[in-house]
Amino acid sequence: MKNILVVFIIIIIIIGVFLALGKSDQMVVVKEGNTKQLPLKIKKGHYQDSDCGMIIDDLNFVSQVVSPKGNTYFFHDHGGMAKWLKDKPFAKDARIWVKSLDTKKYINGRVAYFSRDDKTPMGYGFGAYEFKKDGFIDFDEMQLKMLRGETMNNPVIRKKLEGKD
Repeated sequence: MKNILVVFIIIIIIIGVFLALGKSDQMVVVKEGNTKQLPLKIKKGHYQDSDCGMIIDDLNFVSQVVSPKGNTYFFHDHGGMAKWLKDKPFAKDARIWVKSLDTKKYINGRVAYFSRDDKTPMGYGFGAYEFKKDGFIDFDEMQLKMLRGETMNNPVIRKKLEGKD
């Protein structure tokens, strides 16, 4: 009986935390009404990643996905964005914006080039760039590698990318 009571109390606390976060005026998970499908200005600590739920506090690897209806979703790691987008019904029609590490501006994610070994917030390693360098891959290849688990979080891939194999 005590175990059931403890579990019940924990569930009540978790529900309370989620309700409190949901009522917070500061946290943004999805922004509606972006009918022009342009990248929105993100303020550190006020946006939440749509894939993992973490607070976005590093703007170097931030990306945004804008649905055809104008809903904007935010991400702090391009790999998480690519994984999240895979099963969405609007995936093919969504506008993708990624923060470029070389030009420091938002660029079209579908034509961006991606490194594989950057130190990203979730450790996937995909940094976005406007200009191509040796070893960079396009969006489709990045998404495929993400879905296959071929990221810096995979020890075999990490060794290969770091030249230690």
